[in-house]
Amino acid sequence: MSEVERSEKGPFDISEVGQLRPYIDFGSIRVSPNKEAKLRVELEEKTKKVVAITILFGETTLQLQAFAAPKTSGIWQEALEPIQNSIKKQGGTAEVVKGMLGEEVRAQIPVESEGKKGFRSSIFLGIDGPRWMLRGVIFGKAANDSEHYQQAIEAFRSTVVDRGNVPLPPNELLPLKLPESQVDKSE
Repeated sequence: MSEVERSEKGPFDISEVGQLRPYIDFGSIRVSPNKEAKLRVELEEKTKKVVAITILFGETTLQLQAFAAPKTSGIWQEALEPIQNSIKKQGGTAEVVKGMLGEEVRAQIPVESEGKKGFRSSIFLGIDGPRWMLRGVIFGKAANDSEHYQQAIEAFRSTVVDRGNVPLPPNELLPLKLPESQVDKSE
């Protein structure tokens, strides 16, 4: 996806959105309110630091994280191989395919539920913006159903990233915080 296409269709940089549209502010990530979706923050167990935002709608889950990137280049292309390797080391499968936003990783990740082992279909998305990269991971129905996949892509595209001015090394998770409004906390 080109920078022009991204700036017109999203995900957006904070400099590209006006003040009129309401967003739920998680610091580096801002999410459009949606009555049909639930928002949850993912916390790091030891530090209780917010490390991801999760949007739950229907039987689909979209997890969002934003990372620092250099001024000169994006980091999504560099992330594809490590994501695949990590999944394969866990005993899963992963391949890069062309999706609605460009290259994405379609994966089968090993999971254990109620003592039974199986696999969870997942799609890893990434878009490079100005000095940031937004990564999304889709689980649930949207990982196998094109209509639900399109809804997840729309939610991903409506996200706004606020990179901030603090110098951070590439691949560093951009800081997240709890918004002023209530959201579920999950570990």
